[in-house]
Amino acid sequence: MSASLSLPSHQLCGLYAGDNLLFREGLLSGIDSKQSQPVLQVSFYGVLHDAQADGKNHGGAERVLHHFPLEHYQVYQQRELMVPKRTAPAMGENISSLGITEHHLHIGDIVALGDVLLQVTQPRAPCFKLNVQFGHPGFSLAMQETAMCGWFYRVLQEGTIKLDDQLILRERHSDISLAESMALYFAPQYDAAAYEKLLTATGLASDWQHNLQQRLANGKIEDWQKRLHGPVQFQALQGR
Repeated sequence: MSASLSLPSHQLCGLYAGDNLLFREGLLSGIDSKQSQPVLQVSFYGVLHDAQADGKNHGGAERVLHHFPLEHYQVYQQRELMVPKRTAPAMGENISSLGITEHHLHIGDIVALGDVLLQVTQPRAPCFKLNVQFGHPGFSLAMQETAMCGWFYRVLQEGTIKLDDQLILRERHSDISLAESMALYFAPQYDAAAYEKLLTATGLASDWQHNLQQRLANGKIEDWQKRLHGPVQFQALQGR
């Protein structure tokens, strides 16, 4: 599937990177280290001066850039899941924008941003470090349930992203939006047909493919508790 499709009017609001992995007592993460950058220097495997503490669940070739819509912050503030002053890049995002959400981009979309060519691979799967970041033990679960998670890109062409660049949709390879992919993947009930449908999405991250195939093989959903709530030793850091 390939089409010359347009995205809604939008603007980039911030570009961020950070390599300080000291987060909280005994807990490493780059989520709270992002600083505003005039440009992002993007390679196939990462962003210059950007780092992740957990290479298994963050970063890598299929999660080089995290894009998070700025408008989602207001929703989380209205739900009293974070204080009003929190805004980008508090989610640990590399790209902040207004006007494009999970409803506008699809799994496998190939987009140009400056001279960088990117492919949408998966939504963010929220983890307990968000609970620590915002001092709310239910934040990661709320993000999963609201499906306002942001998304990741793999890099198809290296280069530089500037703040005045526009996201241009070059190719569309699936009919599954990021929003639909989260509805299929994060539904609490086992649904083999949903997993088989999501597996048809060209460009889907290999981790998600593996998890879906494991669900189909085992006839059940993997346990999300450790991802959403973290090890016992870090639960005291999550507030409330």
